[in-house]
Amino acid sequence: MNIGFIGLGLMGRPLALHLANAGHTLHLWARRPVSLEPFKAVAEHAHVSAAEVARHAEIVFTMVADAPDVREVTLGENGLAAGARTGLIIVDMSTINPNAAREIGKALGERGIEFLDAPVSGGEIGAINAALTIMVGGKSDIFDKVKPLFDKLGKSVTLIGESGAGQVAKACNQILTGVGVAAVAEAFNFAAKSGVDPARVREALLGGFAYSRILENHGQRMLDRNFKPGFKAWMHQKDLRIVMEEAHRLGLMLPSAAATAQLFNAIVGSGMGEEDSIAALKLLEKLSTPAQ
Repeated sequence: MNIGFIGLGLMGRPLALHLANAGHTLHLWARRPVSLEPFKAVAEHAHVSAAEVARHAEIVFTMVADAPDVREVTLGENGLAAGARTGLIIVDMSTINPNAAREIGKALGERGIEFLDAPVSGGEIGAINAALTIMVGGKSDIFDKVKPLFDKLGKSVTLIGESGAGQVAKACNQILTGVGVAAVAEAFNFAAKSGVDPARVREALLGGFAYSRILENHGQRMLDRNFKPGFKAWMHQKDLRIVMEEAHRLGLMLPSAAATAQLFNAIVGSGMGEEDSIAALKLLEKLSTPAQ
């Protein structure tokens, strides 16, 4: 199958390579030519614009930073819509505002283009291992057409509902993971400042109701002081901004998400935006008095 892929960063690059290794023909466009280097070995077709990608592909995946980027690459001048044939399927795996996803899907639909919003969870490691959780919004028949490709990229693929529903699920995911990271960081900082080994505390908590994947995985990385980004703090800040924008639009009270959004604002404001989201621990340590 001829597949387009736009957005060849930390997450997009391994996903596109999975599709190539599954025997599909890739059609790529990138703002930076260096992003195409890893694809030389799979004989990709590099194009001069997103529109050219659309002219050659049956399904196009996009994975870019935020809603303005998705709009530009899909609906902008020389965007995918400019070169698309009727029936082209665009699958956006970015994390964007749910309402923006609905608007983009509607605009594309008016041009005869199908659209799925399909944000993911699992970070760079999940992308490399084809073990992502993929949350999809859109028509069920279009989902069924793309499902075999999703199965090459993730271990859990769920059609959540209509257009925008995938982004709602991702926002829920970011509330839970953001609050979870903040909670583990607070607990470890509390233990350390109390003169107790956080590693022993973690070991005990893993055996009770406090167990979580975040305590297991992110907690170990906090203990190892491994702040190499699997998911950068500025990205979590952006995702929680989306959550709070939607909460404001819907008139919702999200107190834990709001407090966590402020925490990530402070992480980024403290110069740690390029570090992993577990840099929350470092920020709390800086704001705390030495252990007694």
